[in-house]
Amino acid sequence: MEAAAKVQRQMVRLRGRSYVAFVFVPTVPIQDWLQEIDTTIARSPGFFAGRPVVIDLSSVDLSQSGIGHLLTSLGDRNIRVLGIEGVEEARLTPSMPPLLSGGRSCVVEPSAPKKAEAKVETKPTSLLLDAPVRSGQTVIFPEGDVTILGSVGSGAEVVAGGSIHIYGALRGRAMAGVNGHTSARIYCQKIEAELLAIDGFYQTADDIDAALRGKPAQAWLQGNTMRITALN
Repeated sequence: MEAAAKVQRQMVRLRGRSYVAFVFVPTVPIQDWLQEIDTTIARSPGFFAGRPVVIDLSSVDLSQSGIGHLLTSLGDRNIRVLGIEGVEEARLTPSMPPLLSGGRSCVVEPSAPKKAEAKVETKPTSLLLDAPVRSGQTVIFPEGDVTILGSVGSGAEVVAGGSIHIYGALRGRAMAGVNGHTSARIYCQKIEAELLAIDGFYQTADDIDAALRGKPAQAWLQGNTMRITALN
């Protein structure tokens, strides 16, 4: 009787996981574009720390050395690039982040109106949290609105495809309309936010009117400008 036992190989366990990444679209002159990044970092230190970043080079024509210099400049600012898109693979070296493709667009195409008798009303998808979002926590819900019955702590982040409703203090970051909903809004009972953003347009703490701080407020887009006013 053969005593040797067969060794069974286990399959590698794979899991899918999605992240909301910042997509940087550099413009020329690159130095001026980097100065805009520096201004954002100066107003909100650590804003890009630990966040996935993708570089879209479709708007510029950079050589291989130019791409390397750009990546080095971003690295000097503690911005870690996980991928590059919008450029030929031949311009990238093995030491550079990989070429990405197939990213989901953040633009929602309006559908054609249906006949009145065929129209079906659907209830918007929403997420309700009955506990506060504590410092360091992140809530991401790209499918619709997010409602938080408590507060959002400093360093915490709430990301929603629709609007964000906070029934307590907002001390962290709130990013609404991330899938292209320009009509999304942000509501809170006490605004002390580090950052507010709707469809990519944002304001940091230094941009928010000091007269509004600590009071109920709402934010929405008016064209390409974010408006923040008292919530009466």
